[in-house]
Amino acid sequence: MGRFGRVLTAMVTPFTDDGALDLDGSARLARWLVAHGNEGLVVAGTTGESPTLTHTEQADLVAAVVDAVDVPVVAGAGSNDTRAAIDLTERCTQAGASGILHVAGYYNRPSQAGLDSHFRHCADATSLPVIIYDIPGRTGRKVATETLARLAHEVPNIVGLKDAAGSPAETARLLEMAPDGFEVYSGDDSLTLPLLSVGAVGVIGVATHWAGRHMAAMFDAFESGRVAEAAAINRSLLDSYDFESGDDAPNPVPTKCMMRVLGLPAGPCRLPMGPEPSGLEDRAREVLSALGAG
Repeated sequence: MGRFGRVLTAMVTPFTDDGALDLDGSARLARWLVAHGNEGLVVAGTTGESPTLTHTEQADLVAAVVDAVDVPVVAGAGSNDTRAAIDLTERCTQAGASGILHVAGYYNRPSQAGLDSHFRHCADATSLPVIIYDIPGRTGRKVATETLARLAHEVPNIVGLKDAAGSPAETARLLEMAPDGFEVYSGDDSLTLPLLSVGAVGVIGVATHWAGRHMAAMFDAFESGRVAEAAAINRSLLDSYDFESGDDAPNPVPTKCMMRVLGLPAGPCRLPMGPEPSGLEDRAREVLSALGAG
């Protein structure tokens, strides 16, 4: 098991109907997730709408979730401005996080040398373990395997990767190059089982909001050598993977809809995520029904 657990949810951030941060709702949702199969939580990540949160809101959110649960809470502190990322890292550390998640600088597409320097400065701002988040589909820049391996060897508190780069073969190469104890967490629900096969230790998921127990069962089966059973559980989750994001309802719009269907705090997404398309609640109920999780 990874240091933060196997099944972690990249938690949505509940807002009130008028768009204010709902700290009580965040605590309630965090407790529900832990009660339904999650061994850790990630707050203020992309699914948590971090680009729309102020630095004060992010720190307050981390503190509220840390107080609500007894599992590791990893705080998203990423930015495409290194100074801002350092400030967020310091705030989230003070708020009681168990670890820090740092996404690659997005939009401005830094060089590998720039990414290397960015992550070193961010890691130096905390004594907590740091996970790098590689999601080139959102950031526009892949963190090269060589860059990740170098950071893993040379920066003691860079301890893992949230991998949403979409190449299990490259992940296997990274794990061959990285030091012992460096951990990979799947950042793409649909690739969790393939990534487990090359050495990943966990998932930081989205569908785990409603299918945490199913994902935990998949881990149990795989770790026990029941690979066919793990594959069958993975197939049962395909509709959930499809539901969690799409062009008309990008992540986290579907997940917030699902939480409302389950009677849990969510509220609307902040702009520019946009309105929820019609029929999404019906689709959410279909996904739950197929899982037997309604």
